[in-house]
Amino acid sequence: MLTAGCAFAGADRIGPTVRVPQDAGTIQEAVDRAADGATVLVSPGVYQESVQIKTPGVVLRGTSRNEVIIDGEVKRANGIVVTAPNVTVENLTVRNHTLNGVLVTGLTEGGGMGRGSAGYQKLNPEKFPPLQGFRVAYVTASNNALYGIYAFDAQHGVIEQSYASGSADSGFYVGQCKPCDIVVRQNVAERNAVGYEGTNASGQMFVLGNRFVGNRVGMTSNSDYQEAFVPQADATFVGNLVAANAQALTPAQADGAFGLGVGVAGGTKNLLARNLITMNPGMGLALGSAEDLAPLENRFTGNVITNNGTDIVYAASARAPGSGNCFDDGRCYSGPGVVLPKAAAPRGIPFNQVAAPPPQPDMPPEAAPARDPHVDSYSVPSADLLADRAAVQL
Repeated sequence: MLTAGCAFAGADRIGPTVRVPQDAGTIQEAVDRAADGATVLVSPGVYQESVQIKTPGVVLRGTSRNEVIIDGEVKRANGIVVTAPNVTVENLTVRNHTLNGVLVTGLTEGGGMGRGSAGYQKLNPEKFPPLQGFRVAYVTASNNALYGIYAFDAQHGVIEQSYASGSADSGFYVGQCKPCDIVVRQNVAERNAVGYEGTNASGQMFVLGNRFVGNRVGMTSNSDYQEAFVPQADATFVGNLVAANAQALTPAQADGAFGLGVGVAGGTKNLLARNLITMNPGMGLALGSAEDLAPLENRFTGNVITNNGTDIVYAASARAPGSGNCFDDGRCYSGPGVVLPKAAAPRGIPFNQVAAPPPQPDMPPEAAPARDPHVDSYSVPSADLLADRAAVQL
């Protein structure tokens, strides 16, 4: 068992590389000793600790994604909490935490927590300005009780080539940023309550080429008064596979949604293009209101929405009727819609009982950080998108 070490004063910081366990016995000790911009290189092992990164520019890298494991033992809240700018977390596994696998946030009080934690209070972004710059890549986040990989009150980041399962809320979550300037790309989310959720995530927000298959709900974008920057607006969802989201052996989310591919609630001027949305037994795409926030001027182009229980449901409320929600075949939805049907949902299982993930590929040596989304490079995906790293197959 590896336990957390003590913090080090600035004069004791070292770099450019701090190795665990050669230079420091625990990951936390290594992070505390690392100079700004240093790389913390972690050897294989099960590390029973919670890591907080407060030093700018640190790169936390595992030498083997499947063998460097930060294990919460279902008793520690977070695997990794990043509250410093321009930090990278890559090529490792975080599992069995009672809240989050990886949390990146500008909220530096209350354990670095935001929406969903006990005693949540609406965050004042002036008091806690968003964290500037982050990258989470080739990370496996499994069996965490809230979110797998969670960016809240943060901007200018990338979440890529990662995997999330067994999350009792969502595998990947981006919340409260405007403009976000965040790219979520080429990730796999399966066996979560929700694959991806973006709440009040607006402006230069890109969700590209991901596999959201075999969750309870595939992908959602919504407005929520619990967070700042209402309403959600101007996000881009392109080239995603959103399929077969009716997995029973998953944690049940509080609202009980089940069988939905894509949900947009109270969003404005979002673009959904060239996504494959299929085999979701409830609804393929549901467009609705969020309290008094209407869906407005959302655009849908080049998507393949087929073989769902109901392919498209427009469910704006009479209280918040939408307008200008248009598809490229000329269909536009405005005004109040139908009452959103609710599929019967199985009970669900505890997050720590969700099946373990399959082995995931290591980060290749040539992997280079880049935030440019290259939206035009994403076409409608095939049904086997990223299937080589997924347990749930179509």
